[in-house]
Amino acid sequence: IATSSEQSICQARASVMVYDDASKKWVPIKPGQQGFSRINIYHNTANNTFRVVGVKLQDQQVVINYSIVKGLKYNQATPTFHQWRDARQVYGLNFASKEEATTFSNAMLFALNVLSSPDSGGEAASDFHLIYFIYLIKLR
Repeated sequence: IATSSEQSICQARASVMVYDDASKKWVPIKPGQQGFSRINIYHNTANNTFRVVGVKLQDQQVVINYSIVKGLKYNQATPTFHQWRDARQVYGLNFASKEEATTFSNAMLFALNVLSSPDSGGEAASDFHLIYFIYLIKLR
């Protein structure tokens, strides 16, 4: 799933959901596909972009491949349910545990911070990336 210039900055288990306006309910992103996916945030260090990729644990199908954009509004609705929206859809992640939700949100907030920094290219970002990994190691 990752390209040669991408590194995973987090991994968590979550059900990937979308909000269905018609029924006013959260539904699986792929109809009929319940269950957990392995969710990664990948950082492309060559062009300093980030994406959320979810692969079903059951059958290894990609259920989400979403480019994180500058200014994305990320909402930690509950300790284990987080969401964000774009022009077309509201996405939700229902995490397996609070710890996995925290791991993911730390990485998402890191990505948004990098994308919104004035110099979001080149060396500053890779230095920041290194600092983030050191920070994660200290958390453990």
